[in-house]
Amino acid sequence: MGHIIEMRLRTLVLAFLTVMCLNANAQAREPSESSLETVSSIYALPPFERAVCCIKYYEGMHRKKDYPYVGYGHKLRPGETYSSNMSLKEADALLRKDLQSLCAMFSKYGKDSLLLAALAYNVGPGKVLGCKGRWPKSTLLKKIEAGIRDFKEDYVQFCHWKGKKVASIERRRYAELALLYIR
Repeated sequence: MGHIIEMRLRTLVLAFLTVMCLNANAQAREPSESSLETVSSIYALPPFERAVCCIKYYEGMHRKKDYPYVGYGHKLRPGETYSSNMSLKEADALLRKDLQSLCAMFSKYGKDSLLLAALAYNVGPGKVLGCKGRWPKSTLLKKIEAGIRDFKEDYVQFCHWKGKKVASIERRRYAELALLYIR
């Protein structure tokens, strides 16, 4: 029974993401003949675009109250002066820049680089890669390095905030897997 509920939840999230993605892309970009409004499924988009849509949906726009986060979840670093009142287009560009940087960081993981980048965008690269004195290398990354493809449960385990499991983060992990996991 739990499996059926999980599948229905995934289907619902993916359908909602498709609609949200198409609306967000239509607002952030100027229409063209090959406009994304004609896309009927999020799976018709390239994987990077799927990741962008998923992040936008789950992060939402961060404003002044969300300091030190701006745009779609960018954490301000010392010396950065991004405004909390940035436009959707500016936030989209910053998200893409950050995600491309994370993809480059995880590029040696091949087909899993985008999935790892999307995860690191939310939890930080240190929790995935490991950070001496703070976090060990994740079990997820150890499995990927060992060529073990059965790592879905390890991926979904990144759904805790301040030690507690958060249902919305768990749904995000399942959505990311559905959109970005390659067998």
